[in-house]
Amino acid sequence: MKPKTIYLVFCVLGTILPYSAFLPWVVQHGLNPQLFVQELFANRISTFFAIDVVVSAVVLIGFVRREGSRSGIPRAWLPVVATLLVGVSLGLPLFLYLREDKISAAEA
Repeated sequence: MKPKTIYLVFCVLGTILPYSAFLPWVVQHGLNPQLFVQELFANRISTFFAIDVVVSAVVLIGFVRREGSRSGIPRAWLPVVATLLVGVSLGLPLFLYLREDKISAAEA
């Protein structure tokens, strides 16, 4: 399987899996930012994961902006938006997909 295909599969999984947990929560509680943050930091384990993901997202956005610009990757803004709307689970594989697409286009 080509890397582009693998990254595309991870884009789909990186969208479906997180939203399969988030959307039922939204249906049950509505868009309640206060409750969301309260439950996100409910205990030390969830706080650990929340901080890990936030730090990873900040690093990824910085990396995408720098590497996308340096490498001339078209539509490099898309992984930033994807990270903000879904998370690192979509932003990272999307950036890798776009990078791989640019590399394969340059080789052709």
